[in-house]
Amino acid sequence: MNSSLEQLIEQRIVIIDGAMGSLIQSYRLEERDFRGERLAAHPQDLKGNNDLLCLTRPDIVEEIHWRYYQAGADIVETNTFSSTSIAQADYGLSHLARELNLAAVACAKGAARAAEAKTPGRRCFVAGAMGPLNRTLSMSPDVNRPDYRAVTWEQVNEAYREQALALLEGGVDTLLVETIFDTLNAKAALFAIEEAFEQLGRRVPVMVSVTITDASGRTLSGQTLSAFYDSIRHAKPFCVGINCALGGKEMRPYMQELARIAECPVSCYPNAGLPNAFGGYDETPDDMARILVDFAKNGWLNVVGGCCGSTPEHIAAIAHAVKGVPPRSVFAPRHTLRLSGLESLHVETRAS
Repeated sequence: MNSSLEQLIEQRIVIIDGAMGSLIQSYRLEERDFRGERLAAHPQDLKGNNDLLCLTRPDIVEEIHWRYYQAGADIVETNTFSSTSIAQADYGLSHLARELNLAAVACAKGAARAAEAKTPGRRCFVAGAMGPLNRTLSMSPDVNRPDYRAVTWEQVNEAYREQALALLEGGVDTLLVETIFDTLNAKAALFAIEEAFEQLGRRVPVMVSVTITDASGRTLSGQTLSAFYDSIRHAKPFCVGINCALGGKEMRPYMQELARIAECPVSCYPNAGLPNAFGGYDETPDDMARILVDFAKNGWLNVVGGCCGSTPEHIAAIAHAVKGVPPRSVFAPRHTLRLSGLESLHVETRAS
């Protein structure tokens, strides 16, 4: 395990980066940027495949990572949210999945080395980001065929294993299974990660982050937050958290609940508010920092950052706001039978 990261999270609130896509959009890239020379003749449009920029415009990806480190991030996520053979199939690029992950780690590590060199003694970490996929194991994409699935467990497991192996071989400090809306997909990812650890003979900390899609307090596949946690608790995550979908204000009751039930460090990286009518995000750095420092002062946070719409300016404001606020205390595991479907069932025995 990465003892440096484990020690840091015990000492203070750790800062994770913000959105990648928001910053990529600010560069106003064209189709040719995504294609480069290598894919000039590719038969499908590639604009919007942001992960591909790790191969065709690594300078931009590394610069974005650098900007987040400069803003105060301790951890940046690799630009690999969609770097699986399943997700890349939409662009006809499944065969590049392994290469995309290796290139993405190189971009992030390049920025980390530069940031460490600028501030001797500083440690900058790289998280291998593993997104939720564009196909789900729990739900049918066809309302007329509820039994149908667009993908199998074996296919999801294999895609995640390929990704995990490449991220680990590239040298990430931690793996982050994030923006989970289908717990079965997440379980396939966690299983694949364990297989990768066994194959390579080494481990890194595993972070897990779920997305609560609306005010119902449930994931898209229907689970409550408690049921989700009970479903992945067996994997003994290094950290568990909530990201995306909601802004910090709307995420408040769910962060409070997660901080109460999680037996490991807790993370939170919300969107910069809810999307406006044009799909943009209006929450300013000061707005976001004010909300998240309140979470920190309530003792709910160990890791904090931003998701969609957040920028280095948002991360800098958050890092400044939580500086000096003690991290959430992690309590010992409770030895209770926990079962989970869409909701949790806890069975406790009492001495007579």
